[in-house]
Amino acid sequence: MLAAVKEGDTKKLAELIRQDLAFNVNKVLDGFGRTLLHHACAESISSPVVSLLLAHPDINVNVKNKSGEPPLLLGCRHGHTSCVREMLKDSRVKLSDTRSDGYTPLLWTVYGGHLDTIKWWIASGREMDLGKPGDVDETDAIGGAKWYGETEVVALLERFKENPVETRHGVRLELGLLDELAAEMFALVVFVSDGLLQAKNLVDTPAARFFNIARQLPLELQMVLSYRVVGSPKEIIPGGTSEEAFKSLVSFLWSSPFTN
Repeated sequence: MLAAVKEGDTKKLAELIRQDLAFNVNKVLDGFGRTLLHHACAESISSPVVSLLLAHPDINVNVKNKSGEPPLLLGCRHGHTSCVREMLKDSRVKLSDTRSDGYTPLLWTVYGGHLDTIKWWIASGREMDLGKPGDVDETDAIGGAKWYGETEVVALLERFKENPVETRHGVRLELGLLDELAAEMFALVVFVSDGLLQAKNLVDTPAARFFNIARQLPLELQMVLSYRVVGSPKEIIPGGTSEEAFKSLVSFLWSSPFTN
């Protein structure tokens, strides 16, 4: 299995797991105390491999190696953006879980100048602890980035510190995430209009988390996003009942207190 992880061979890894459903996914595999997930984050650039491991019911997403490093920290230290993205999607992953020297995954990302990884972190909507100003050796992310000469990182983090919502929106727009949001919203509209999904059933679902993201946008952008998705409801989803279903869905989505 380790070879499949290092090669990023998701198909092979899935087959090996099916052949041995009782295997210990958290087994230490080397003298450094690393598990499959450690290796996936440190050595593989295949996000599907990380997703497959995270889907295992017994996975310990925060397991530490002998240096006190959780898998997320290794992915951040090596700048494996696609793998970090998958880890950020998992609410079980502790983002501020430090190594034995006190460094967090975010600090390693910042000090390494991994700008793309930081952008995806911001876009994810997960918490970002920039630390205490002046404490460069321990927690000051912006100060540390300045020390290492990472000017682009400094500029982005300072923007985020000043206005998190606006910066998050700008990064999502840059990364093309609004198109992804639009596609998901359209799918939900179709499901509701076809009677396959009731608006009240969206609470505590991935759909709810998706709309939690959309609801962080300014109201004007929410309206633009909705229009981009459906255009004219009568054209894309024929029938008066479909149009009413869409209106009901939008009204519900923008007013309901979704839970994360």
